[in-house]
Amino acid sequence: MTNDKLINEADAVSWSFWFRVSFVLRHLSFVICCGLLLMIVTQMSRHAVAQGQTMNVTGRWNVEINFADGNKRSLRIDAQENGKGTFLLLDPMMSRWGPAKPSEAKWTPGDQNSVTFSGTVEFPIGNVGRDPGTLMLKGKFETPGTISGEVEFAPLVGERPSKHGTFKAVRE
Repeated sequence: MTNDKLINEADAVSWSFWFRVSFVLRHLSFVICCGLLLMIVTQMSRHAVAQGQTMNVTGRWNVEINFADGNKRSLRIDAQENGKGTFLLLDPMMSRWGPAKPSEAKWTPGDQNSVTFSGTVEFPIGNVGRDPGTLMLKGKFETPGTISGEVEFAPLVGERPSKHGTFKAVRE
């Protein structure tokens, strides 16, 4: 064999090798790009479905309230159809006054899976009194079974400022 034939065969082998590597890399790039595109489309469609879907508010919710002053309260919301419902305080102090009685409440859906509950409540003060006021809970669904957000309690008696805090509601 002459040197020219050896060089030509070496070039052919080298060219063949790089052609195969190039084909594999192009094929791999195509597969990866298609996979990424499929993942992006799937995530976008899930997000669109989640945004377009309204969460179901009706049902019984156990609510834990944490006011900024450190006070904690518990209540149950029974949300019914057409924005109606009731608040029921679950405070152990209520036993001194007799069994807790539900008070009328209402709820209104908001945009982007948010909801507002409002109604009157009478929080016990020690074992001698009650603090009547309007309770408003504005929250968003974290999951179909949990809502969290901000709470405001506006006293109906006296000229005291409103109390603010956070709440978390869990479907019963």
